[in-house]
Amino acid sequence: MDEASPASLTDLCLSYVSRNLERFCVKHADGSLCLRDSLLFPQELADQLLAKMATEGLLNDSTVGVFRSSEYLRLRRACIRTARISAEAFQRALCHHRLLELDAARVNADLTISDILHGLASNKHCRESLQRLVLTGLTMSSLEEPSCHCFSSLQGLRSLSLANVDFYDSGLADVCSLSRLESLDLSNTSVTNLSPLLGLRERLRSLTLHQLKRLEMSTAQLLAVIGQLEALQHLDISDDKQFTSDVARQLLGEPGILPALVSLDVSGRKQVTDAAVKAFVEERPGMTFVGLLATDAGFSNFLNGKGSLKVTGEANETQICEALRRYSEREGFVREALFHLFSLTHVMEKPRPDILKLVVLGMKNHPATLNVQLAASACVFNLTKQDLAAGIPVRLLGTVTQLLLEAMCTFPNHQQLQKNCLLSLCSDRILQEVPFNRFEAAKLVMQWLCNHEDQNMQRMAVAIISILAAKLSTEQTAQLGAELFIVKQLLHIVHQKATQGVVDATLKFTLSALWNLTDESPTTCRHFIENQGLDLFIKVLEVVHTHTYIRGRVMGHLNINNIAEVGELHVELMVQGFLDHICSLLHSPEVEVSYFAAGILAHLTSRGEAAWTLSITLRSDLLEQLHSTILKWPTPACEMVAYRHIHIPLSACLQFRTVRLTHTTILNMLLEEGGLHQLEKVQTHPDTHADVMRLAESILESLQRHQTRTRTYPTATFRTRGHCVCVCVGARACT
Repeated sequence: MDEASPASLTDLCLSYVSRNLERFCVKHADGSLCLRDSLLFPQELADQLLAKMATEGLLNDSTVGVFRSSEYLRLRRACIRTARISAEAFQRALCHHRLLELDAARVNADLTISDILHGLASNKHCRESLQRLVLTGLTMSSLEEPSCHCFSSLQGLRSLSLANVDFYDSGLADVCSLSRLESLDLSNTSVTNLSPLLGLRERLRSLTLHQLKRLEMSTAQLLAVIGQLEALQHLDISDDKQFTSDVARQLLGEPGILPALVSLDVSGRKQVTDAAVKAFVEERPGMTFVGLLATDAGFSNFLNGKGSLKVTGEANETQICEALRRYSEREGFVREALFHLFSLTHVMEKPRPDILKLVVLGMKNHPATLNVQLAASACVFNLTKQDLAAGIPVRLLGTVTQLLLEAMCTFPNHQQLQKNCLLSLCSDRILQEVPFNRFEAAKLVMQWLCNHEDQNMQRMAVAIISILAAKLSTEQTAQLGAELFIVKQLLHIVHQKATQGVVDATLKFTLSALWNLTDESPTTCRHFIENQGLDLFIKVLEVVHTHTYIRGRVMGHLNINNIAEVGELHVELMVQGFLDHICSLLHSPEVEVSYFAAGILAHLTSRGEAAWTLSITLRSDLLEQLHSTILKWPTPACEMVAYRHIHIPLSACLQFRTVRLTHTTILNMLLEEGGLHQLEKVQTHPDTHADVMRLAESILESLQRHQTRTRTYPTATFRTRGHCVCVCVGARACT
């Protein structure tokens, strides 16, 4: 499906059912699930549901139980790739269906090939109807014994894949007795002699012999067998280990061999030339594919791959993309193709979601292969950097971002891989618009930050964290900030910059991250205080007194709903020297600095005289200074801080002696959280201070003008540059 389009309704429904299967089921005594209602699924949907459960890692002994009822969930093409199910669960849930195909590639080791074959052979219909069987990467079990002949019982089998299996010569003899077999994949098996293939000479159409590591036949013996497979149309003798065998050279030079061939793959083989390949193809005008990756061939115009003859290679983009498509499950070739793709992506100026999809495929299929993930992450950066990300569909970006996070988690100590992933993550489009697990991402980036001192990467890491923290829920932010090591590391960076007297992007992003992490998180605020955060920030204020932006960020960190909102920490802030410093900032000509200083003082004075630990005269003086300062503020021309909540207790609004007045641009929050009703009460209450009354009336007038223009009250999203009365306001940094 095109990632630029929404997911299909069928796919969305299947995903929902897969993830919420227990809602529709009852549980048997053995723990397996059974559908509660007798719902007859269309046969194709049953196949799709099984595949979806396997793809999303949800297929296990419990969930596969729903397929025991073949009356309602009838399977024909069963895909259980990478599932974790036992032999018993497989037997009871799947083997009674009339299967045409079974793809069991890379299922867990508890389910062996022997288990699968015995289970399928127990069903008369399967013995006759099963046409395609994929057993890639499984354990053979007892089939190593010469006396065991289990494949021959599946007489309807037409296609069999045994790639990456410890499959031996005795098993090959059994397989070659299958009267209808047309396609066979023996890649990376332990077969030493291919002579039994002669039993299939009249019907074998496709033969894959990629990387036969234990083959004991000479080149002449091998070609003697292959040359007699008169019906063969597809032959793969590629080898990503790049052995020095000359089998490819001799095959290409053998006149008249395999006249029906339409597809030949010799990737990874040496002594292959453009001239030899061209001559071979011209003798067989029906050929549609040649595999030439990691060879010395593929550089002529005849083999450029842009016509009807498809070519895998490294000479151009077309060949490389074809390699990524065809070899997605061969890690050596995927690595080779990604290496060459990386060189091309350096100069790409237009978004290429088609290529990014191919990179994603390789990352998905080889999550534990470092070289693949390293090359892929480098390509991802080149394909999504700067403005290129804007042309990539959000769903595709979400998938690749999640794969990058998984790579960071899998290889936490590989510095270059971590750098590649951070470079890709440091994208406005990805961080702001793309759906992915931001909480896990923030933790991973934070862990990297704690383990590395690279200054350039440090800047990127704190930038990512500052943006991610602003996107987390309140609960997630609190959980992240509650980790002491996170607060300590961020304070350590601030200390470094303050000591050096450096005001740079790293400091700005670090302050923003601290601002967001302390939002509505008393635990984080306490960590901040207990680790000398207050003294450190006073030092920063002294260092950056000429930088309005930084001073605003420092003040914001200590202000609304952060440190000063935590009542039990007020005593830590009621220090004469600290208050003197804040008072000097209150009178700053820079409104943003004055604004945040006023917020701190408002919180500290708001709990009344009983909670004030210094002199009452000082408190009264501070209130008077707040009063006069706030009335001098001009109407702000733009938003200074993004608010999450506005809570307005009426008792705090009536008298200016409990000053809590701030400028804000988010009028719609007043409507959504009951602020309009409170303002009307303030306007009519007899004890309201005259200055408060004027501000309240100003806001109400703005509301009325807005209602007249839009007539959409009360769901208006109009933003005014007027005044509002607010208490307990949570701030989020916008970086």
